[in-house]
Formats: sequence, C-alpha cells, structure tokens
Amino acid sequence: MPITRTTVGIVGAGPAGLMLSHLLALSGIDSIAIDTRTRTEIEHTHRAGILERDSVRLLVDSGVSDRVLTDGHEHKGIDLRFGGTSHRIDFQGLVGASTWLYPQTDVFIDLANARSRDGGDVRFGVTDTQVVDVTSSAPGIRFTDADGVRQEIRCTHLVGADGSRSICRREVPEEQRKQYFREYPFAWFGILAEAPRSAEELIYTRSDHGFALISQRTDTVQRMYFQCDATEDVDQWSDDRIWDELQRRLAGEDGFRLAEGKILERTVLPFRSFVQEPMRYGNMLLAGDAAHTVPPTGAKGLNLALADVRVLAETLEHAVLKNDAEALDHYTGRALDRVWKAQHFSYWMTTMLHSAAGASDFDVQRQLGELRSVVGSEAGSRYLAEAYTGWPRG
Repeated sequence: MPITRTTVGIVGAGPAGLMLSHLLALSGIDSIAIDTRTRTEIEHTHRAGILERDSVRLLVDSGVSDRVLTDGHEHKGIDLRFGGTSHRIDFQGLVGASTWLYPQTDVFIDLANARSRDGGDVRFGVTDTQVVDVTSSAPGIRFTDADGVRQEIRCTHLVGADGSRSICRREVPEEQRKQYFREYPFAWFGILAEAPRSAEELIYTRSDHGFALISQRTDTVQRMYFQCDATEDVDQWSDDRIWDELQRRLAGEDGFRLAEGKILERTVLPFRSFVQEPMRYGNMLLAGDAAHTVPPTGAKGLNLALADVRVLAETLEHAVLKNDAEALDHYTGRALDRVWKAQHFSYWMTTMLHSAAGASDFDVQRQLGELRSVVGSEAGSRYLAEAYTGWPRG
C-alpha cells in the first residue's frame, strides 16, 4: 500500500475541510483532504446558506473568491412576523453589519475551485475510510481512492471535518468524551419553488398554526419552510396543500401573500442540537459538524464550521511553524466559546418562534410577550442582530 506523507491530513472535503486546507496553504503548511463524496455529488446537493459578516470576510480576504459579493445577496435585516404583522430587525442600524444569502453549495464550489487553482491535494470519491493511530506522532488515514487503489496518508496532525456522521469523532474513547444532546419534537418541511420573490429578505414567522420561514434563492427560485412533525411524509403533500399551509401561516391584517409557483423539491429536516467535548484527542482535532450541530433556525451551522477552522488554522500554525505544541491544548476552549453561544442563540430562536405540543394558554401568551419584548426594545433587537450577523472576532 503506497504511503503519502503530509503535515495535516483532513478527513472531509466540504466547506470546513477545504477552507482549512486553503488557510494552511497560505501559511505554507501542506495538507491533503479526502472525501467519500465526489465533487459533482457535493456540487449538486442543494443547501441553503446565510453567511455572517466574518464568514464573508474570510472568503474574500483570504483570496478564495469574491463571488459572494457579486452573486450573493446582502441582507441588512430580517422580519419577525407574529400576530399577522411583520416587525423589521435592522441589522445595519443596530450593529452596522449585514448577512449574505449565498448557498452553501456555492461556498463549496468557490473553495474547491480555489484549491484546484492553487494546486491543493484534494481527493474526492474515496471509499472504505479509516483513521488510525490518532494518539501517535504520525496518525494515519487509510482509504480506497476513486481509481480503486488502496492508499494511506501519514501526517503530523489529523483533522476530522467529516460531518455529523463523523468517523473521527468516534475515535475519542467514550470515557474521555462528553456529549450533549437535545432532540426537538418537530422538523421543518422545506420546499424549493419556482416562483418570484415574496420578500427581499428573510421572514421568520410565528403563527398559531406553527412556524414558517420565507427565504430566497434566486429571482425565480425560492426556499421556504414550515414547522411539521418529524415523521411527516412529503408524498402526502400536494403543491396546493403546501401553498395553503404556508399562506395560512403568513396571513395577517396587512394582507401579505406569498407568490406561488411550481414546487421543485420537498424534504423534511429534523432538528437536533449536539456538542462533543473535547474537540481534540491526541493529534486529532475536530471541526464543524463532526463536533457540533445546531438547529437551522439561527443560520449558524456553516458559519460555526468556518469559525472553527479559522481558529484551527491559527492553532496549527503555532504548533507547526512555531513548534508550540501547547497551542493544541487551547483549541477546544477557543472553539467551544463560540459554539455554546451559537447553541444558546439557535435554541432561543427556535423556542421563541415554534409551536410546542401541549402548550398552555399561558405558554402561548408568554411566547408572544417575548417576541414583543424583542421587537419593542432596542436592546433586545440589538442582541438578535449581533448574534445573527455573528459575534465580532475578539
């Protein structure tokens, strides 16, 4: 079996793995990234994306691409809609920041193109991946490449950026890890619809019939979601039934109606919060969904992954270029400081906007009081704006 040696071996070549590889290359640190998916498969997995201010800066300032600024859509705020009325949260006016609507698929394409442009070693379409010797001075990755040849990579540091079903995460012995879970008793019914925009920015809606989110994709294709049961069967929902449900949840005294069209895609997205500590074991470090997941309500998943690898790149620069092995000890604490803020924000947004089974009249009125407190207070609106656009890097 041929053995290839590199400084950093990365399991997972999605946005987190590719961004890490890119940042390491800027510092002169070599790496190899692998992924079980083909590049074409990842490019055709349509995923929405809201990028925080610093995520946009990272893409642009590190030289990945400035396409987010030309093809993305700047959002200077969102609407919170409840009681049939919309209330604008003005990000720019409150915290001087924006978010950008830019699909995660496009983030991946930009990063994959940048690694190809810069001669990065990225190997897609591998199978039978194993990680070995993670506590040794030369951890390894074994896999069968896209041509069917068994390969082995030996590295100084191994990074698990291999998503929520991470094989790397399982390498941390059960007695040396702590896992935090929260399962939510509902899901999102998501659609991709061929229709004009109903709004220029996102609308987060709390109604007596359940939550709904109105997002955008392009001028002619839109993303929308509504709260549903986690066991919902998408085949039981016709186009007319879906539109009726969305219109019912958005209805209000202002007469707002969604622009309708042909539904191109429908899916059910389950909700889950998860964190594993530590994010380092021996010479293996975890990043992104391999270490934590959040509900989509706060738009934090991709942004947390990019924030992780920004910290991880700095950590590895100290460990590799400055021979400062102690830097690895601080990675978990630095990364989790932001992760737990995001977990709280995502949980807060989720519970504030979704209907809970068995909620009493008191629960409903308390939830409405919370929403009125947020939109009626500059301090409350400012917290939402700061958390949603991304806490400034300290």
